[in-house]
Amino acid sequence: MTNIYYVGTDATHTESFIFDIPKGHDCWLLVITKTPALFWVNGEIKEYPAHSAILYQPHQKIYYRACAEQYINNWIRFDSDEPYVTETMLPRGIPFSLGDPEYCHHLFHLLVTEHSFNKDFKESSIDYLLRILFNKLLESYFQTEISPQYYNLVKLRTEIYTNPSINWTVPKMSEFVHLSPGYLQTLYKNTFGISCIDDVIISRIRLAKEYLMHGSYTIAEISFRCGYNNAEHFCRQFKQKTGYTPGKFRNRVASRHDELLKTSE
Repeated sequence: MTNIYYVGTDATHTESFIFDIPKGHDCWLLVITKTPALFWVNGEIKEYPAHSAILYQPHQKIYYRACAEQYINNWIRFDSDEPYVTETMLPRGIPFSLGDPEYCHHLFHLLVTEHSFNKDFKESSIDYLLRILFNKLLESYFQTEISPQYYNLVKLRTEIYTNPSINWTVPKMSEFVHLSPGYLQTLYKNTFGISCIDDVIISRIRLAKEYLMHGSYTIAEISFRCGYNNAEHFCRQFKQKTGYTPGKFRNRVASRHDELLKTSE
């Protein structure tokens, strides 16, 4: 069971902010920074970048403070006897960089909402959200390297898959992340193992499959909705990636659906 004492987002403090609890809390504390900060780690005060996470176990010394004009963080104090917390492989009292800070920030907002209202499934909802948050923390902790440009690349990739219909070009994407086109292509491939243009194509084909399987749009309408100005180009690219033309793909899905209906009768 997990019990939240307090959870907050975007707590903003001045340059004089210091949080010093020598003997720690009687519960767990998770802090995620949105600005650089100074932390006491292994007997020394060290500066860590924005988007750092740190987990304190009960009765562990806590010390962190602002190192610029403004300090902002998300934080949660909680008790838990769940193994994903008590037996976590995350370090205690040592900051590490987050792989996807925006995702974690959304989870904090959801935790605030669930904690603020006494809904019927409040307890289980909080538990699920906290489990997801700890999964994301583990993913971040075991990530080999997070470059200074990584966060902008994640934003770009999320935007590509959220809005595949946008006319994504290398110059447009490089402008999005404030990098030169050549450097973007190299960095994107090294980070995600796929070129930025190939990612655009995959996002569009994935959306096209969804329309073909569950929609009634014509092939021309689907090509437009997926960011193609030319239906023929869409059909060629779809076949190249799937082995089928859009029409054959739709017919194949429909025939499989009919077969399933017959077997269930």
